[in-house]
Amino acid sequence: MHTIQELQQIIDKAVKETAYPATPKELYEPISYLMSLGGKRLRPALVLMATDLFGGAIEDAISPALAVELFHNFTLMHDDIMDKAPLRRGKPTVHAKWNEAVAILSGDVMFVKAYQMMIQVKPDILSSVLAIFNETAIGVCEGQQIDMNFECRAQVGIPEYLEMIKLKTAVLLGGALKIGALIGNASEKDAQNLYDFGVNLGIAFQLQDDILDVYGDPEKFGKQVGGDIISNKKTFLLIKALELAKGAKADELNHWLNLKTFDSKEKVKSVTAIYDSLGIRQLSEELMNDFADKAYQALDSIHLPETQKQTLNDFATLLVDREH
Repeated sequence: MHTIQELQQIIDKAVKETAYPATPKELYEPISYLMSLGGKRLRPALVLMATDLFGGAIEDAISPALAVELFHNFTLMHDDIMDKAPLRRGKPTVHAKWNEAVAILSGDVMFVKAYQMMIQVKPDILSSVLAIFNETAIGVCEGQQIDMNFECRAQVGIPEYLEMIKLKTAVLLGGALKIGALIGNASEKDAQNLYDFGVNLGIAFQLQDDILDVYGDPEKFGKQVGGDIISNKKTFLLIKALELAKGAKADELNHWLNLKTFDSKEKVKSVTAIYDSLGIRQLSEELMNDFADKAYQALDSIHLPETQKQTLNDFATLLVDREH
């Protein structure tokens, strides 16, 4: 079995060795630029990890793994346009460096290139793999739209929020693992268990991200702590606080949510204090651990020796027990 780091290195090497046409320069150069910005390469590594888990050949999984990475970066390129984000991984976003039209068209080509790479799987699993990839891609887009819809709504329920993060974040982890499992000749039942592992782990990962945004160490988290509070982002923490806050606490919370001009540090400090008084961090961690437990249960259900599943256990720990 390969380690997570070895699989990430394999993907990183494959990304660097992938060449795109020289012309039109404005179409392909942004793709090379975005793909060169790095990242953890965890999603494509999952494809390799699942293939490796069931004794498949890593080489057979490299093209579909690259497809997953291309698709993921395509969503980032378009998300950055929607969010009007100036930076991605500390560098100018594609639409900032070129323009929005270039970013839209280059993103479209990335999506097509992802399909070109995904169809390089063996013919006997092609139909199943494409069905998973299609369902995953649609789910991610649905999740993004639901998240945008939340911005225009005063109230969002916790089940709605969990469904949104499942679609926007978690199904891609599950889909990557299931595709890798099929490449490794896993049974349909084991492939589905691995999918469930990935989805539940993905939800736990996003809940941990919500927690770290408020309570993380800025040096380790790598971005502004309290960003979700400043932007009134409807995370589990805020939704739960709105549900639990009564009387003066509810008035204070709504005051900060409705304030148009404010001191960012003061808002973060005040809203965090409300969260603390309501036990929001503990409730968030309990929910996160519930989904992590579901992920481990799905992994336990896979009919393989525990030693073979160690890399996936390590991966789960890496995602959930993190400080950034």
